[in-house]
Amino acid sequence: MAWDRIEDHRALDGYVRRALVNTRTSQWRKRKVEEFVCEELPEPVGPAEPDPAERQVLHDAMWRAVMKLPERQRQMVVLRYYEDLSEAQTAEVLGVSVGTVKSAVSRALGRLREDPELTAGVGA
Repeated sequence: MAWDRIEDHRALDGYVRRALVNTRTSQWRKRKVEEFVCEELPEPVGPAEPDPAERQVLHDAMWRAVMKLPERQRQMVVLRYYEDLSEAQTAEVLGVSVGTVKSAVSRALGRLREDPELTAGVGA
């Protein structure tokens, strides 16, 4: 440190603070990132991917349940969740208010939650 170059001794605190920050930053930049070589890749951590056959069975059951909905609710559910439109976009396509879309989709989702074909697999 260059203590003798500091003309204003009231600035010592700032000088020391800046020197400490710069030293720590340099240490952080020079840190080593270690890599480990191994024969096999580790097992993935996290939820396992569902079986594709089970996903297809669920997809088919969901589509059958959607097809049981009244036509207007079915249209709204398909536009919202299969076509990924917003509530406003769905309302515009169908020529209804956003509130109508919200309430109809809410009722449709309630009916889907109660569909026996979909609730049979829950918790199994």
